[in-house]
Amino acid sequence: MNKENLKSIRASYWKAFLEVAFIIFLFYSNLLMGEYNGTGLGKTNGFWWALNDIFTLNNFIIAVVLATIGHLFFDYLKKKS
Repeated sequence: MNKENLKSIRASYWKAFLEVAFIIFLFYSNLLMGEYNGTGLGKTNGFWWALNDIFTLNNFIIAVVLATIGHLFFDYLKKKS
C-alpha cells in the first residue's frame, strides 16, 4: 500500500469520525435543551444536575449507535447521487 492510498484511507476515517462526533454533539445538545423546556427539571435543579442527568451510559450508547447509522445512511445517499 503506497502513501497516497494510506493518506486517503486515513482522511476518510477522520471525516467519518468528525461526522459521527458532530451528530453526537447535536444529540446531547438536544437533550440538554429538553431539560430546560416544558416539564424539564433543569430549571429547578440547576445546570450541573441537568448535565449529570443526560450524560449516562445508556444515552451514550444510543448516541453512538444512531450517529453511526446516520453517518452510514447519509454516506450511502451521497454515493448514490
